[in-house]
Amino acid sequence: MKHHLVAIACGFVLAWPVAALAAGGGGDEAPPSARSKDPDYAAGMAAVKSKDWNQVVARMGTYTQREPNDADAWNELGHAQRRLGHMQPAFDAYGKALKIDPKHRGAHEYLGEAYLQVGDLSKAEQELKTLDKLCFLPCEEYTDLKRSVEEYRKGKQAKAS
Repeated sequence: MKHHLVAIACGFVLAWPVAALAAGGGGDEAPPSARSKDPDYAAGMAAVKSKDWNQVVARMGTYTQREPNDADAWNELGHAQRRLGHMQPAFDAYGKALKIDPKHRGAHEYLGEAYLQVGDLSKAEQELKTLDKLCFLPCEEYTDLKRSVEEYRKGKQAKAS
């Protein structure tokens, strides 16, 4: 019995990297090395770190015009639009990211956050269910959205009291 368990564990460990690669990107995305060398993408990501959401919108907007198949860039553009309270452009950007890469965990997380921001708990919970299916083990995106959903529910309960 022990040998069977060891064999199964070894098979799992060997298959893990293959599964991670298979769950990856959307094909036509700009390679990370080319992306990081792009001045608009680099400036956009620097603006994300400094939370300069207007600059993120400007730079990622320019970048996505040139590289319309980059799901990560669309996700960051949506993130910035959401932070600025521009909800329809945020939803549009997340939609583009997910059209390019339906398994983009970051876009599912941020889309769920956007649904909470507009008061749509059921759609946020649907994004949480999607992340639960996409993440073999609980991933950061799932954990973060789950926490946000729980906080949203607590806030609703506190207001009802």
